[in-house]
Amino acid sequence: MRQWIALSLLCMSAFLLPISASAACASPIKFGALTWESGQFISGVLKHIAEDGYGCTIEEVPGAGPALETALSQNDIQVIGEQWVGRSPIMEQAIEDDKVAVIGDTLKGGATQGWYVPKYVLEENPGLRSYQDLPKYADLFKDPEDPSKSRFMNCPSGWTCEIFNTRLLKNTGLDRVFNNVHPGTGAALDAEIASAFEQHKPLLFYYWQPTGLMAKYDFAPLKFPDHDDACWQDLLRADGTASCVSGFPVSPLGIAVSTPFIDNNPELVEAFKKVQFTSDELNGAILEMSENKRSGEEQALVFLREHPNVWQAWLTDEAATNLADKLGIGLTGANITADTVASSVNQTALTSKFPSWSLETPLNKTLASTVQNYGEVFRTISTFALTYLLLPIERLLTVIPPWLIIALVTVLAWFGVRKIWFALACGAGLFLIGAFGLWGALVDTLALLIVSVLVTVVIGIPIGIAMSGSKLLRQIVTPILDVMQTMPSFVYLIPVLMLFGIGKVPALFATIIYALPPLIRLTTLGITQVNHEMVEAGRSFGSTHLQLLIWIKLPQALPSIMAGVNQAVMMSLSMVVLASMIGAPGLGEDVLQSIQTLNIGQGLQAGTAIVIVAIIIDRITQAFGQGKRARQKTIDAGRHTIG
Repeated sequence: MRQWIALSLLCMSAFLLPISASAACASPIKFGALTWESGQFISGVLKHIAEDGYGCTIEEVPGAGPALETALSQNDIQVIGEQWVGRSPIMEQAIEDDKVAVIGDTLKGGATQGWYVPKYVLEENPGLRSYQDLPKYADLFKDPEDPSKSRFMNCPSGWTCEIFNTRLLKNTGLDRVFNNVHPGTGAALDAEIASAFEQHKPLLFYYWQPTGLMAKYDFAPLKFPDHDDACWQDLLRADGTASCVSGFPVSPLGIAVSTPFIDNNPELVEAFKKVQFTSDELNGAILEMSENKRSGEEQALVFLREHPNVWQAWLTDEAATNLADKLGIGLTGANITADTVASSVNQTALTSKFPSWSLETPLNKTLASTVQNYGEVFRTISTFALTYLLLPIERLLTVIPPWLIIALVTVLAWFGVRKIWFALACGAGLFLIGAFGLWGALVDTLALLIVSVLVTVVIGIPIGIAMSGSKLLRQIVTPILDVMQTMPSFVYLIPVLMLFGIGKVPALFATIIYALPPLIRLTTLGITQVNHEMVEAGRSFGSTHLQLLIWIKLPQALPSIMAGVNQAVMMSLSMVVLASMIGAPGLGEDVLQSIQTLNIGQGLQAGTAIVIVAIIIDRITQAFGQGKRARQKTIDAGRHTIG
């Protein structure tokens, strides 16, 4: 009986399989979740076509560019919606190994790229037309962090464009005049460009299209020689040896798919091959997407509803009809039907129950207005912080020989902990960082850390003292500290980047904001917990408020205050690493680059260096933050161990 049941089920499955296969793809299709606007929009269009037109099940997998490309070559994902042909060594190798193919011609005429300046810079400087004119106009693009040289804004570290831009700087000889600045992330690059345009400032930068900024601002390209493919292939290699200079290629945009996807979904592949946008269509969609705060899928839905005459030619008649039904439109471009309206109402039913009190637009407008009207003031503050705080300490740490810094830290560790093994471990840890080739990055990180902690202490301790003596002030400041301490640290990077520009100064201010709350809280806590009888005894002897503070309250509260300093130092260190996302150099930059390039060795080395620095700073500051009795016990224990 069981055999007959099993045989019946098997026969039913055999009959049902063709039906399900005709209704949907054989298995879910995984799309790489792209982070830039054009990629999000194109991916949205492709997902709607696959899901609504051909009945496929869609999944989205997040990740950085190299990670997604590697996943595609392993068929862990099946589609990357936008791929610039000939720019990624990972993709080129995967194509050569027949694991991946780039199909279609997504952008009619191809995507362009190059070195740009704002159009008003060319209008105000008629002699600046090509890269060869840059040395004569270098003073326009002075680097605030190194006034002896100018600044070229490159791609984020780890992007393919960062490699060939670096090579071009070297091959043109412009590296002797221009510093090669890496913004950390694409969003940071966009923010720096937007800030320059809003303030009518000169800026030399690399960029590409299609993008939203290209549609919003007037970019003027600098002339380069005609494209030489042999030269360009060498420029794409970080270890290339050619000294040639080539113009930028016009890169075809395609859809990267895995080979198994091609074999399993021939009908969908044929549709993807026909997908194509004009530059006006794509740039217009990106601009609408940016201005209306839409996601890529939302903008794709708008495009598909408004341009059925464009996408109908890409699909089979059946798939086009299915997609039109889902969109609630006619294939002749009719208006959205009642079904579509009802669907939209259902999708927004939850949010429609609430009034629209979003602060996003007012805050963005306020920030843009502040940048336009007071940008010069903030840049003056930035110059002051660089000239008198960051750069002097950075130069001092650079001048001091590494062996002397290692020796000083070793001695300081022994005085703090009074354990020979720990002191030697600190020295060995710093030596290991130097052996990893990260000493320069360590100096950058330490300079930013020292300045941020000094400023935090100067601001935080007086506020903590003032709060300890005023209940009203505590009631006002405590909620502000709650917001500062619980707000995601990435949020601090956004406004300071627009106000102070890319680099070390925005990282400094973001770090100070992030590290202040624990120091203020612990300073207040330590002073308010001072023994009341000791304070009364001081008053009985005629001590003034200032004398009570200096001779009784602060000494008694010192362990708590030093615990706050310790927390401020550790939080500053964590924020200094995150600040690499807005162009702050240091150990964090190596970590970020390793993520974007999937360089496990580089990431482990930089991560190990950060751990070593964190342990050294934490143990030493904890040791010096002990009370007198605890401190004496540590010293006695150290002597006993040595003896």
